[in-house]
Amino acid sequence: MGVSRKNVGSEGEALELTIETIVAGGDGLARRDNSCVVFVPRTAPGERIEATVTEGRRQWMRARLTRVIDPSPSRREPPCPHYDRCGGCQLQHIEYAAQLSAKAGIVADAFRRLGRLDAPPVEVTPSPRQLGYRNRISVVLRRSDTGSVAAGFHALDGVGGKDLVDIDACPLAEDPINQVWAALRTAWGDGAAELPKGHELRLTLRSNHQGRVGLAIEGSRGGGHAGIARLVEGIDILDSVWILGKRGAVARQAGLETMPERLGGYEIPLAGTAFTQVNRTAADLMNEYVVEQCGDVSKRRVIDAYCGFGTRTVALARAGAITVGIDFDATAIEAASRLAREAGLGAVFIGARVERRIRKELPADVVVLNPPRSGIAPDATRALLDRPAELLVYVSCDPATLARDLKRLSPGYRLNACRAFDLFPQTSHVETVATLTPTGK
Repeated sequence: MGVSRKNVGSEGEALELTIETIVAGGDGLARRDNSCVVFVPRTAPGERIEATVTEGRRQWMRARLTRVIDPSPSRREPPCPHYDRCGGCQLQHIEYAAQLSAKAGIVADAFRRLGRLDAPPVEVTPSPRQLGYRNRISVVLRRSDTGSVAAGFHALDGVGGKDLVDIDACPLAEDPINQVWAALRTAWGDGAAELPKGHELRLTLRSNHQGRVGLAIEGSRGGGHAGIARLVEGIDILDSVWILGKRGAVARQAGLETMPERLGGYEIPLAGTAFTQVNRTAADLMNEYVVEQCGDVSKRRVIDAYCGFGTRTVALARAGAITVGIDFDATAIEAASRLAREAGLGAVFIGARVERRIRKELPADVVVLNPPRSGIAPDATRALLDRPAELLVYVSCDPATLARDLKRLSPGYRLNACRAFDLFPQTSHVETVATLTPTGK
């Protein structure tokens, strides 16, 4: 029986609610008359609130917090002055221990609801740093028709990403990034004339282990590059500026071709927006756990799928494994191959889509999977079911796609262990490592 129309919230309607839990995306979840769920950002479990409906459907609604009637003991003053408007973070308003608890709940809920899995309790390893941990941020710079400039993150209530919160610093970013960001905002001139032309630019700043910074610019409409060299010369720790073109093309515009970065004890060259984990210290803890889960790999065949720059693959090769790394990013594969050669190791790296190559590389004793947010492609799942590995270690940045993929793998594998890692404090994002073995063993 459907919910009657009178129980469907209309825009602007005021509600009084009790928040039950934090769900994926960071919203608090409440129920209205047991008939539909209501999602309310910036709330905490157990607190009584007033909220105004912003969107209504028969089974769910979204609402905006208007007043906290009875606050949660975990509620706190957010450390960022922009938090009330900025959509970049979701959990700054609750204490860190409560953030970890919320993330454990998000993972467990995905396993239970989406994966239909009887998962063990989820432990979340905290980040060594709760603020100032991000080595990469991306901001939007938008020029108006009148010549004014807004540069920052999308607003919490922005419709279609049209509203921006202009920021002068981000408390999640490493100090060198904030230093360069402040200097850029001063040096780019009226209308950001020293930056490339274009109504809207995407600026990615990344800092390395030496405290040096690179800037990648996307959205340039041609011309207006002359001022970039002046920016590099005028900002001491800004070493590189890259222009991003179509299909991921990266062109050095000023400064160094690449910037060195240290990952897991290995140095790799970075350019543009090449992917690395944004929280280097927490990522090291996670990768140490992944290698530990692989066990004794001496003389065992290990496939590292979605291997990126290959630092984990090389670490496994150092432990005596016969390793094969697979990744579609040709630049990362080239860097990984060079890293293995310099280390005198026989690790093999293949530039290909995992779903197109992994069947050819199987069987293997151990398979490590670290796919993008979309998860494992169906062809790769079928290959792993047809030729099961003795051990499968799956690293995921999205509990929902992890739960989906574990369900798809369940005919051939069972979940033995699961641990989450908080690589993104103050946000709802969480990394999860699941360890699986074949059901026949």
